[in-house]
Amino acid sequence: MASIRFMVEQVGIRLLVHMSGELSVASAPRVRVELLTALVRQPDAVVVDLADVVLREPVAVSVFTAVAQQAARWPGTPLLVCTEDDQAVPLLTRGGHGGLPVFASVEQALSVPARRRMSLVCDTLLPVTSSAGHARQMATAVCARWDLPHLTGPACLIASELAINAAVHAGTLADIRFAVGRRHLLISVRDGSTTEPRLGWAPPEDPGAGRGLLMVDATAHRWGCLPIEGGKVVWASLRTREAPAR
Repeated sequence: MASIRFMVEQVGIRLLVHMSGELSVASAPRVRVELLTALVRQPDAVVVDLADVVLREPVAVSVFTAVAQQAARWPGTPLLVCTEDDQAVPLLTRGGHGGLPVFASVEQALSVPARRRMSLVCDTLLPVTSSAGHARQMATAVCARWDLPHLTGPACLIASELAINAAVHAGTLADIRFAVGRRHLLISVRDGSTTEPRLGWAPPEDPGAGRGLLMVDATAHRWGCLPIEGGKVVWASLRTREAPAR
C-alpha cells in the first residue's frame, strides 16, 4: 500500500496539515484519523494542503466531507482544503460532497478572516472516580461564567458521566474541555483508551454499569466519540438557547 505522510504546523491560531503521497480508499482511514486528531486541539481552523497529494481513487475525496461534517458537530472548527487538482476540486465543491471551501493556495486559506474564538476552559482529570466531582465543579463554574445558569444541571450530569466513564473504563489521565459558541455548550473528555463507549442497558450482574451513557444520550443535544491516535474523545453538546417551537 502506498504511504501517505503528514506534517502538522501551527500557524498563528490555525493548524496547517501538509499531506503528501497517494490518496486512495486504502489511505483514507489514516487521513481521517490525522485530521480528527488535529481537530481535538480545537484550532481556529484546520487548513489541509493537498499540493503534494496524488489522487488515485476519486471516491477517497469523501473523507474530507466526512471530517468536515464531524467538525461542524464538534468542535465547530472549519476545514479548509487547498488544491488545484482539476479532478479533486469539483468533487470537493459540489454535488454529494457537501461544498467544502477549497482554495488554490495555502496563503489564500490562511488569509480567510478568523471566526470568533470560542471561550475555552480545560483541565486534566486523574483516573479516579472522584474526578466526577471535579468535573461537576468545573461545569458549574463555566455555566456561571458564561451566563448559562439554565444549563448547569445538564452540564454537570454530562461532565460527571464522561469523567467517570474515562476513569472506570479507560483508567488513564483524561483531558476535559468546556467550550461555548453562539449556539452550543460543548463538553469533551479525551482519554488514552481506544475502546469506544456503547449505548445499551447493563447486564444483570452489573446494574450500575453503562447507565451513564444513556443519561448523556437523553440529556445532550448531540454526542459522539472520535477515535484518535492513542485514544479517543467523547463529546456532547447542549443548546445554549431552546430551539424555536414549530
